Amino acid sequence: MFIPFNEIDLNARIWIYQANRNITEQEAGIITETLRSAVDLWEAHGAPLTASVKLFEHRFVVIAVDERDELPSGCSIDKSSHWLQEIGHNLGIDFFDRSLTYLDEHNHIQSVPVAGIKQAVTSEVILPETTIFDNQVSTKAQWMTRWKVPASNSWLKRYFSGQISA
Repeated sequence: MFIPFNEIDLNARIWIYQANRNITEQEAGIITETLRSAVDLWEAHGAPLTASVKLFEHRFVVIAVDERDELPSGCSIDKSSHWLQEIGHNLGIDFFDRSLTYLDEHNHIQSVPVAGIKQAVTSEVILPETTIFDNQVSTKAQWMTRWKVPASNSWLKRYFSGQISA
């Protein structure tokens, strides 16, 4: 059963899918409608899941499920991944490339290959105050407080130990 994202419980479990490119307005409409319809019929072992989906920053799809009523099953979680695979295939978007990390540079989303993080810090492409999207958060509450964080407060903090203490 679909409910608006702002109404889903703070403890709702979330999954964040990052697009490998900006999503156009037309694509955003297709993605939103397709996923809203899918989430509205989403079930775990025949029981409806209370869930939501929302697109953020023209780049990130967030799927949330309220686990208080019904826990998602492995099959239902797989089904949600298949939705994004199919949408991605149809629109030419890769939602599953985890070799990139995303940062917000003056309201412009940029990606940096994970393998190039150290170099990006050394060359000051990524600074301690650069906003990083932490797509590893697992609840709506975490998403609200820790999804967009300074790089020095993220999983990248180890790269700034010399810069911060200086």
